[in-house]
This record gives sequence, structure tokens and C-alpha cells, in this order.
Amino acid sequence: MEFEIRLSGSVEVRALGRRNDLGSTKTRLALAALAWDASRTVSVDTLIHRIWDDNPPAKAREALHAHVSRIRKAFRIAGGDAPVITSRTNSYVMNVDPDRVDLRRYTSYVDQARSLKDSDDEGEAIRLLDLAAGLWRGEALAGISAYWAVHLRATVAESSLTAAMVRAEILMGAGKFAEAVPVLLPLVEEHPVDEALVERLALALYGSSRSAEATKLVQRTRQRVVRDIGLDAGRRLHRVHQGILAGTPAAALLGQAGIGRRTPARTTTRIPDNLPRDVPWVGRHDELRLLTAALSETSRTSAPVVTIEAIDGMGGIGKTSMAVHLGHQLREEFPEGRLYLHLHGHASDREPLTAVRALTELLRLLDTPPGELPKDLDGLVSLWRTTVRDRRMLVILDDAAGPAQVRPLLPGASPTAVIVTSRQRLSGLPGVRPVSLDVLPREDAVALFAQRLGGRRTVLASDAAEIVRICGYLPLAVEVMASRLLSRPSWTTSDLLKQLTSGMEHLSEMRDGERTLSHVFGLSYRALTPVQQLVFRHVGLHFGLQFGTHAVAALSGLSFEETERALEELQAHHLISEPTPHRFAIHDLLREYARTLIHNTGDVPGASEQALRRLVDHYVRVADRADRLAYPYRSRMVVDADGGDHSATREPEIADAQAAEQWLITEGANLLRALDWTRRYGSEAQLALHTHVLAGFLDLEGHLETAEPLLRRAVAHWRAVGDDGARARALLDLSAVCAHSGQYEEGDATAREALSIARLLKDEDLESESAHQVSIVLWHTGQYALALPLLERSLDLRLRSNDRLQVARSLNLLGITHLQLGQNESALEYFLRAIAGFTGTDDRGRYRTLNNLGELQQRMGDLEAAERSYREAIDVAATLGSKGDRATLWMNLASVLTPLHKTDEALGLYARVLPVLRGVGDLRGEGIALAGIGRAYRTAGRNESALAQFIASLGVLRRIGATGEVAEVLLDLGQAERDTGRLEQAEAHLEEALALCRRTGARGEEERALEALASLRRARGFAG
Repeated sequence: MEFEIRLSGSVEVRALGRRNDLGSTKTRLALAALAWDASRTVSVDTLIHRIWDDNPPAKAREALHAHVSRIRKAFRIAGGDAPVITSRTNSYVMNVDPDRVDLRRYTSYVDQARSLKDSDDEGEAIRLLDLAAGLWRGEALAGISAYWAVHLRATVAESSLTAAMVRAEILMGAGKFAEAVPVLLPLVEEHPVDEALVERLALALYGSSRSAEATKLVQRTRQRVVRDIGLDAGRRLHRVHQGILAGTPAAALLGQAGIGRRTPARTTTRIPDNLPRDVPWVGRHDELRLLTAALSETSRTSAPVVTIEAIDGMGGIGKTSMAVHLGHQLREEFPEGRLYLHLHGHASDREPLTAVRALTELLRLLDTPPGELPKDLDGLVSLWRTTVRDRRMLVILDDAAGPAQVRPLLPGASPTAVIVTSRQRLSGLPGVRPVSLDVLPREDAVALFAQRLGGRRTVLASDAAEIVRICGYLPLAVEVMASRLLSRPSWTTSDLLKQLTSGMEHLSEMRDGERTLSHVFGLSYRALTPVQQLVFRHVGLHFGLQFGTHAVAALSGLSFEETERALEELQAHHLISEPTPHRFAIHDLLREYARTLIHNTGDVPGASEQALRRLVDHYVRVADRADRLAYPYRSRMVVDADGGDHSATREPEIADAQAAEQWLITEGANLLRALDWTRRYGSEAQLALHTHVLAGFLDLEGHLETAEPLLRRAVAHWRAVGDDGARARALLDLSAVCAHSGQYEEGDATAREALSIARLLKDEDLESESAHQVSIVLWHTGQYALALPLLERSLDLRLRSNDRLQVARSLNLLGITHLQLGQNESALEYFLRAIAGFTGTDDRGRYRTLNNLGELQQRMGDLEAAERSYREAIDVAATLGSKGDRATLWMNLASVLTPLHKTDEALGLYARVLPVLRGVGDLRGEGIALAGIGRAYRTAGRNESALAQFIASLGVLRRIGATGEVAEVLLDLGQAERDTGRLEQAEAHLEEALALCRRTGARGEEERALEALASLRRARGFAG
């Protein structure tokens, strides 16, 4: 049996089938205090505090030495494998692999599982969670009641909570909803208003065919959230509720909830700000001016004084709204954070928040690690005041029960200011300045009513005055009445007033009375001219959320000018809206109404199908033009969407590559829907052409899952009809998509098939592009030497054609290949020639080559030059690059910022990069980004955090066979393991890295591996 230190359950040492519990509680606690920081130096003062709290014995150092001596004796059961405890000046270090400490291994497994789950390696994540569960033997440091022991238990409990959440999310992602329920249910019982937990339990119940329970859970939670914090539940919980009621498949709701892949928490310094959203402000000018002046004066003073502004008044008077509005208005005055905490002073179903719970929540909002949170009130008060002593923050304590509840929460002598709201006056607080709110003056109440209507009604002054009078000038009641009026498009203020005075209630009828809405819509429709009616009906057929005039002209069959005039009139009638200039939208209910008119107005049978065909053909024609400008390097075929003459049709002006890319991005959602329409209703030939037109857009904008199956169908179609040239081009498109999604084996096979076809056809342009694509896949898989002859052949063919753009592409890829082979001078020559070729012809190629030049400069040790190249590339790509390209540039800049010790900026860039890469399915980029985060952590001295990132990176990169990147990450992982005392694991990973470097011919990385191994072996005491 291996040597092991157990902190889970009773503290003890085990080795060779024997155990030693060390006897004394203090000795066991000393062992735990050293073992928790295995391989790390722990000061004597820290150890004394952990063992004796704040009451050490008179000769604490001598007593500590005695306990360490007992621990050394206990280790003798391990024989020659016994770890050594080294005594240094005022410190000790236990030289043992951290994984020999069960709880260190437990938390490490949980951290790694979370990272692997985020990277979609869920099988390995579950394996690690199972291993972690196998290490759990009961409460940490059982039977020990010291203050530090309590803290350690809280830290481990947080890991246990993380483990449960990760397991539940993986189970649901695999469709095992019933198994997730018992994992989540205890958590929700402990945290009943945690909307994220409730959302997941509701999905688990719903996916287990327990829809009624799921619905009741969401309803109960939403009601409780409203009662407890005075705000409605979040949109995500509402969306899940609606999805359950609508019978949406559980898998679809799971995807909407984002459970399949979670974005890592931002690693940059976070400014806490959890204020509820602000609302447009009306009235209360005197009170607002008074409070703003007082708080602004406080924010500018250098003296640490207690500043408390108290807002009191009856329920519904607007206390919370004013406090939150002040928080948003004074954001710049308090740059170090804005905290909001609901104290539940007047909740109907729960006790007011205790000082302990309130302080715990405030400290958590400031990212205080759970293990550092004291359990007693005095400790929490002290930590809270210490934490905010020098921070210029604003704290809003909402709905206080009274002064006694607030007093422990005050920050003391600090530039932090506090706003307290309560239904009672808060006398007795030191330095409090109360502001009491009454109902609104008549004029302000009328203004609030009109403002909430947003100018969308003609407000009759006499009606408004009477309505707000009936509301008693209470802000909450005024807002409710305004909302009722906005929900009835045909009502005037007179109609609302009639409802209020007659006692009749029709809102429930309006909520489910579609005939009433249709009547209102019909009144507007009948006021239109025949041309406007025609355009309105066809607008309803459009499948996008937003659309332009050209698309509506294609739908309606009218000229651009006629369509433009009709759309202006529809907007004036509030039948459509214009969210952004020249982009229109229609409400879902109006869309549904418009579609019903197509079948009820005598239009030609099949008119809607013909209109949609015109729309799809329009998108294909314009996309073909845009694609040739935005992605000029693609090997293209001639496209004629419908074979018709469109010379008289006015289409969007697209003058250059930037305009083309902008059009593709703006119309991206509509292009995807048009492609889906062709998939369902078009012929195979139309679908193959449509897919070919959009292949570049689909690839570079990350729609890989959409592109891949359609490209396979296109290849099959062109094979069936015997069009080898078209088949080769479809194969090239498929190869590019496979390469970007990490399917390198298939990417290689499809590109080589295209190359064979090109040679048979004796098509030199097609041959050069096919050879280029094969080389890209070889580069991805680290087969650099095999890529060189193909690239040289491709360059030779392109030089014959004198195509400057294509020559520059070959030069760039040759530079990359020589870079990987360690031939830096050749790489530099190729990159400079490529940049010259791209300049003035293709900015996309220019920024990509600048990026590669930055990598070369980085490897040559010129980090400042690399930083300049990356930043220049980012500037060029700012308006042109795809999401994936921009993410790659950010990631590479981060990689050079790390060794320049600009780790905060680097981690911030990685936090932006990961969601983008995961969103577009770029597994190679994701693996590289995870490794980059690990390197930044190492540079910042956070080696334990780095380990989890490196392991997650390896999981992703091994999955796709990215050999070169795997070798680099193994090098980093081995060095991080060496730094944390895991010497055996470090040696194994470094040896694996060395073997991979030799296999791929990566000489620079091979030298790094040899140096790291030699250093490690020297540290272990023998020559390597």
C-alpha cells in the first residue's frame, strides 16, 4: 500500500498496510496543517495559529517542534518512502507529493473534472469525480474543533458542492435526467432561491417525465424570489418555465440553458457589481439631488468616515428603485464596486436576514474564498471591515428590519458608503442621514404614467390625472396601470379610466383573446393601400427576425422603390419597427396575423411558395457576390440560383471585401434560414450550389455543425451526376470544415481525393488549391516535413498563373511550416514576402501572416516585437476578421503577454477567447487557450490552478490528434508538476513530450524537453 496521509474522516498516516493515528489531537492537527500545504513552505506563525487558534501556549514554538517530531516518528512506517519535513528559518515544509494527501487529491480531482467538463471530456470528468468520491471517508479532520479545521471543512465542502453540480450537469447532458434529480434535490433544498440550481432541477424533473413537479417548483421559486427580494425571477428561469408549458423537448431546453458547456469564470480582477437593472427615472428631483450631492461629496473625501444614507417610506413608495437608480448614477464615483443585498426585513414567509448570513453574503460578493469566511459574528464583522477599509464602494442594504439588523453591517472607518432602505425610520445608527419618501406629487405621478407609456399613446391630461388619483399617487400602482394600458393597443386613456371606474376587468380576456387582437390588427390593416397590404402580407412570410428592403422586394415581387415606400408607411402604422437603420422587424403576433391573410385575400394559389423561392434565390445571388469578395481564395464554381434574368433587379451595393463580410454577418441568420429552406424544399442540385456559395461563410463564422452534413450531401450529389470539378470543390470545402473541427484524418482524405481529381482533370488552379489544403491538414497534425513538397508544388503552380493573392497564401503556409521545423531564417523570409503579397490585395491574409510573424518573433525571444506584430494583426482584423480569427489573435497576444508578466491582461484575453472558440467548435483553439491559461497561472505563481488547465487542454488536444500541441502542453504540465512536488508524474510527461518532439521533428521543443528532464533529474539526485 502506498504512503498516504488521510485528512478525510480521522486524521491518520497509512503505509505498507499499517496505520498511525498520531494519538494527540494537536499532533493530528499539526499533521493536517502541514499536509494541506504539501511541498509548500508554511510559516511557523501560520502553523501555530492553525493548531492553537488565537490562544497559543507560552512556548508555542517548542510545542510545535515537539509535534513535528512526533509526526516524523509516525512517518517511519513508510520506511524509505517516508516524506521529509524540513525545518527552515521560521518555517517548515513537508516534502511530499500533494497527491499523497487524500483531500488535496480530492480537490484536485474535482478541479480537473470541472475543467474537463467545460472542455466536453465528460467521460474523463466522471471518472475523476468517481475517484474523488472514493477518497471521501467522512467529515474532514473529524473530531477536531479548531478554528482552522472549521475553515478547512468549509473549503472542502465547497469542492463537494462543485463535484455534485458538475456530476448533475454531465448526467443531464447525457440524457440521464432521472439520475440527476437526487444529486440536485438536496442542493435546492439548501438554496431555495438559487435560480441556477432551480433551473437545473426543473429540467431534470421535466426530463424525467415529472412535468407537474417541475412546473410547481419553478412557480414556487418565482413567487419566493418576488417575496424575498422584490424582483421578478430571471429570464432564464422564465424561459425554462415557458418551455415546459409549451412541451419543448428537454434536450432543447437543456441546450438553451447552456448546461452542455460552461464558460469558465473570468480570471481577471473583478469589480463586484450586482445591482438590479435601472429604470428610466421620473420625479423625486429634490430627494435625488440631496442624496446625489451627499454621496458624491463622500466619494471625493480622503478621510475614512462612516457614510449612511437611509431611505424610508411605505411599501410600494419607490425606495428600492431610488436606491438602485442612485447606484447606477454614481457608478463612476464608486469605482471599486457596487453591492446590493436584500435583508428581507419585511418578507412574509421568512425571518429577516441575520447579521451572520448578511455578512457572509457580502464577503462572498467580494470573492472571499469560502474557506476564509469566519463562522462567528465577531470574526465576520472584523473581516468585513478589514476588506472594505480602503475600498471606495457603494453598498445598498435593501428592506432593513431596523437599526439592530443594519448596525453590524456598517463598514466602519472606510470610503465605502451605505444606502439603507426600510419601511421604518432608522434612528440610532451612527451618522445616518434619513430621507423619507411620500407618495408622488400629482404632476410627477402623471409624468411617471406618461413616461411608462413611452410616447406610444396620446395621453389625455384629464384622464391621466384621474387615473393616478385613483392609484393614490403610489408609484407601484401607477406603473401597474400604465402596463395594463400598454397591453391593449386599441385602448385610449379614456378606455382605461372607464375600466377602473366601472369595476370591469378585461385583461385576462386580452391575454388569451386572439380574436380581440386580430380585430385591432384588422383595423390597422384595412387602413392600408392595396400595395401596402401586399407588402405587409409578404413581410409576414420572411423567416428572419430582421430583414432589409431588398429582401422584401424579392418577396413581394415589387420594385425596390415601391417596396421602400410601403415599408415606411407600415412603420408609420406601427405594423413593423426599425430597430437599426434600414433593418426592419415585425412582432410575432403581427407576423402570424399577416400569414393568415395570404390564404384569405384571394392571392394566387402557391403564391407564398413562389415568394419564398424568390427570397431564397435573392439571398443566394447576393451571397455569391459577397463570398467572392470576402473569400477570394476559394476555388469556385459558376452559380446561377434560378437561371432567370435579374438584370433589372436592384440588389445591395457591395463594393469591397469589408462591405461583403459585413453583409454576410448582417444577413447571417437569414442566410442560415434560407439554406435550411433549400434543404427542406429545394432540389439536391439547388442545395449543393447553395451550400457551396455559403461554405466559406459557414466555415469561418463557426457554423461547422451546419456545414458538415450539407457538404457531404453535396459531394454525394456531384458524384451521382458525374461532375468531377464540382465534386472536387465540395471536397475542398468539406476538408476545410473537418480541419477546423479537429477531424484531421477525414480532412486529409477529402483533400487528397480532390487533389487526385484535379490531376486527372489537368486543372492546375484546382490542383494548387488541393495541395494547399492537404498541407494545412498535415500542418495541423504535426507532419511538417511531409507538407513541404506539396507546398512547393502549389507555389510553383501559382507562380505560373501570376496570381499575387494565391502566391502570398502559399508563401505564408511555407513560412509556418519552416517555423515548426525550427528553420527560423527561412520562415522569416517567407513571412515577409507573404505580407508584401497580401498588402493591397487581402487584409485577411495580411493579419494572419502578421500573426504568424509574431509567433516566429516570440520563438526567437523578441517578445516586444511579437507583441507589436500581434497588436498590428488585431488592428487589421478589427473590422474584417471572423470571430474565430479574432479569438486566435487575442489568444496569441495573451501568450506573449504572459512571459512579459502582463498576466492580468493575458487572463482577461483568454476569458474572452474561450467562449468564442467553444461557440464555433474550434477544439484545437480551445486546447491551446486552456494551455495558455495554465501558463499564465504558472507565471503568476498559481501552479495548482495551472495543473487543472493543462490536463483539460491535453484532453481536448489528444481527442483531435493535434500532436504538436500535445507535445508543448506535456512540457508545460511536466514543469508544473515538478514545481508542485509531483516528480514522478513530471518525469513521465516530459519523457512523453520528448518522444513526440522527436517523432514530429520539432527541434526547438525537443531541446526544451531535454533541458527540463535534465533539470528534473538533477533535482531528484541523479544524472540523466
